[in-house]
Amino acid sequence: MIYLAVALGLIALAVSVPIFLVFGLSGSIVVIAALDLPWSILTQVTFDSITKYILLAIPLFIFSGMVMVEGGVARRLIDVFVDAVGHWRGGLGIAMVLAMGFFGALCGSILAAIVAIGTVMVPIMIKKGYPRAFVAALAACSGFLDALIPPSNGAIIYCSITGENVAKAFASGVLPGFVFGGLLILVVIWKCRHMEKLPKASFSKLLTSIYRAIPGLLTPFIILGGIYSGLFSPTESAAVAGIWAIIAGMLLYRELTFKGIWKALRNTVITTSMIFAIIATASFMSVALTFTRFPHKIIEAAVSLGVTPLPYLFSLGAVVLILGTFIEVVPVMYLTLPIAVPVAVALNIDMLHLYVVFTAFVGLGLLTPPVCVGAYTAAAMSGESAQNVIREIFPLFFLTGIVYAIILIFFPALATWLPGYT
Repeated sequence: MIYLAVALGLIALAVSVPIFLVFGLSGSIVVIAALDLPWSILTQVTFDSITKYILLAIPLFIFSGMVMVEGGVARRLIDVFVDAVGHWRGGLGIAMVLAMGFFGALCGSILAAIVAIGTVMVPIMIKKGYPRAFVAALAACSGFLDALIPPSNGAIIYCSITGENVAKAFASGVLPGFVFGGLLILVVIWKCRHMEKLPKASFSKLLTSIYRAIPGLLTPFIILGGIYSGLFSPTESAAVAGIWAIIAGMLLYRELTFKGIWKALRNTVITTSMIFAIIATASFMSVALTFTRFPHKIIEAAVSLGVTPLPYLFSLGAVVLILGTFIEVVPVMYLTLPIAVPVAVALNIDMLHLYVVFTAFVGLGLLTPPVCVGAYTAAAMSGESAQNVIREIFPLFFLTGIVYAIILIFFPALATWLPGYT
């Protein structure tokens, strides 16, 4: 029955059945038919998996990001970075990378960042002569910064699975985010070395842009400052971010309407429901893994083979990268982490180091066909064909991601140094 469940799951994935149904089907067959467990166990485990307090932060952060898009905060942040670095060689591309990273400090949603920043930046860059496919590829790759820069929804889900401290996981993504952003900026400078420079914005214009963007610029300090000062928890900080976004949009900028709030709520519900449907049905798989003791068997095999941390991290990265080409980020986490984490613990691998390495490789799945959600989103937003965008991503941007992941494997201090001060 277990083999049958796996076979049915693979067939369902091949014919594009939604991933949460695949999890539910395969998991329930194993639990009910193979392990002969009562339905009540699945009901209880499912309820427990989606009612964790920590997961409440996900819809709240998504909502705050959506409100900032509707209320004009995102557009004013873009103005700041364009005025600051737009006159550099490839300045608009650098501004996109910086804006993506900063927007990640507001909502932690990759696709929301691609749409919010890309909608404004893409037309400007194309008008200034940047190739459309390159602009879309850069938007897709820059969106990956939102998986690292805190607050990150990926960090919240990782901590809900592993039991790690969310604040420390947030801190562990800061330096890796800077490293990846720096690599992307180097790629932009090299690719755009023959592009015409834009006129330099005057100092007064830059100050004006900064002044207008103060509510958005203050948001990361409100969120992260509140968390690390102990004023509120990560979940409470998400609620504070949402309230601040409404205040900024309605009272300070006067651009946010009740229609805009309704649109933000609707988009939040759509995104959140997809995430939580996967979390709920993935709990079926966790029951199956627990009762079959599969993770323990993997640990015993790894220990008996004398596996060391470096080969293990490279092997895990390869597995996650392959899975990420077919499955989205959240289900990959629920498929692999229940098995990967116990082995990492047995090998004395720091959980924060594991988090950033895992995130690096699973993030590459957003760029790798056939299920390259980030690339498809950027292509639709830019009006470019997905084939051209993917062709632009390979090999340069993809190799940049691989280099970044290898750097993280060999330098764990990038993930562990800053959390040591929180």
